[in-house]
Amino acid sequence: MSNRYRQFLRLIPRELLQVGEVTAHNSDGTSDIELPGNQTVRVRGQSVAIGSKAFIKGGEIVGAAPNLTSFNITV
Repeated sequence: MSNRYRQFLRLIPRELLQVGEVTAHNSDGTSDIELPGNQTVRVRGQSVAIGSKAFIKGGEIVGAAPNLTSFNITV
């Protein structure tokens, strides 16, 4: 019989998928992304235009995100 807890852990993604706005492309092939809450991170990739939203996973741009209104809710 396999361990149920380990099966459960495999269902949870290890890396979060985040959305942010591209604010700059850097000469080393990275981009600066502004996340909700005004936090800026530097990630690999330049496939999304400056001023557009991007999906970020594992420190890398994985694609363009739709430009929808977002908001945070504290529970």
